[in-house]
Amino acid sequence: MAEKHLTDGTTALAAQPRVIKIEAAEKPENTRLRVAAYTRVSSDSDDQLNSFAAQNRYYAELISGKAEWRMVDIYADEGITGTSAAKREDFQRMMADCRRGLIDQILVKSISRFARNTKDCLEAVRELKELGVNVRFEREGIDTANVSSELITAIYAAFAQKESESISGNMRWSNRRRMEAGTYLTPSIPYGYRIINKEIVIVPEQAVTIRKIFQWYLDGNSKERIARRLNEAGILSGQNKEWGRGGIHYILTNERYIGNSLWQKTYTSDTLPTTRHRNKGECEQYYAEGTHPPIIPREIFDQAQKLLKKREVDYRRKKCPGSHPLTGKIVCGYCGSPFRRKEYRGEIRWVCMGHERSGKDCPITPITGKTIYEAFRRLYYKLKHQSLPILEQMLEALQTIRDRRLLWSEDIVSLNKKISELSSQNQTLAFLKQNGLVDPDIFISKSNELTRQLRQAKLEKEKLMDAEEDATAQQTRELIALLEDGPDFLDRPDAELMGELVEKITIESNDALRFRLHNGLELRESIERTVR
Repeated sequence: MAEKHLTDGTTALAAQPRVIKIEAAEKPENTRLRVAAYTRVSSDSDDQLNSFAAQNRYYAELISGKAEWRMVDIYADEGITGTSAAKREDFQRMMADCRRGLIDQILVKSISRFARNTKDCLEAVRELKELGVNVRFEREGIDTANVSSELITAIYAAFAQKESESISGNMRWSNRRRMEAGTYLTPSIPYGYRIINKEIVIVPEQAVTIRKIFQWYLDGNSKERIARRLNEAGILSGQNKEWGRGGIHYILTNERYIGNSLWQKTYTSDTLPTTRHRNKGECEQYYAEGTHPPIIPREIFDQAQKLLKKREVDYRRKKCPGSHPLTGKIVCGYCGSPFRRKEYRGEIRWVCMGHERSGKDCPITPITGKTIYEAFRRLYYKLKHQSLPILEQMLEALQTIRDRRLLWSEDIVSLNKKISELSSQNQTLAFLKQNGLVDPDIFISKSNELTRQLRQAKLEKEKLMDAEEDATAQQTRELIALLEDGPDFLDRPDAELMGELVEKITIESNDALRFRLHNGLELRESIERTVR
């Protein structure tokens, strides 16, 4: 029995696993935490404790004073709004370095310095946690390395956001009081004016252009023609760009040019991040007379407004009496039939003629004009605010394709050869003159002739290149100009603008339509029907 117990005990001891300790290649105490700091100040006051320089100095000394820390960088944004992370360059640089694995910990004085927008704050903290980077907010005593800290971060960020919203609200209140008193000075000033010592004064040379625009329009010139005349004369707009239809329309309808001001045409949202909207009655507007010197007499301005309204009506009727801007533009994507305009119980509808003949043959039901305009309004907003870079890339690609094709055309190759030969002859002549091998009078005569021929050959090439302009590229260029000069938002149906942008509308189904722009680009929009 004793032997049996002894055997069992020995077996039990032998069954224990053997553990071998493997020493770390690098001792933990030698691993230094890669630490960065983020600072931001919204004031340029030199005596503030949170000033830009003071925060930088503080964190440089703090990080370098700890042996277990290694300073990566101090990221600092000075005098930039904290309500949106996208506007802070060094904040974005810091996030990029974190994504590259260069930072372990970020030090921030307070949540309000990190972000005054709850959404931006939490998104950044969550991403950093996923990247293994923790953030320490010194004032609040929060370290995001603790999982439970995210809720506290959200609470403090919400407080910071409310503080920022309160500041923005106070500024809006102050601006409204100045508007009511007629003393408000807008930060943006239209072409023809500038602000000097808090006073709006006329820019004489630009005022001449403003008066020409009004006079030319009253003389019967279209907005496009006026823009073309200004561009041909080399006169640039206020943004140092070429003029377009939208820029001319803006001037013709701007009350500033008669010395008056309509304030709060747009407004910003109360919540962060703030967004700007066209004021369609959501907020008060203030119309103040005599706020600055006029450039245009009131009677001239009133005549222009009457002519603008008249031309809008004429445009709608230009095809034939009773014609509508959409007539001839809408086709059925199912049966290919055109749509015609009908009035039903006081409402304008567009009806597929194929569906009207036989609902069994075509399932596309009538659609209201309002539905089409709403779809166009959404399309315009996307083009204006989201698609301009894409259109510019498209134009660049079209230009590259055209240039490559032209470079190998027979006429261009011939002109390039001629230009090369003339340039070579000019260089040879200059060499002979330099070495005294040609009479000065002969040199001048021959040089002038070669220069004349060279200029003529280059001019012929330029004309040929221009004549071969791709229609799609030209139409895309015009489309970009229309969008750049057009309004930010469409408050109401703009038949003229829609006609200039859209060539054709295809009703694909009862839930979607497709706009074909004049440059051939086709874009789909979903629709919500009120008619079935």
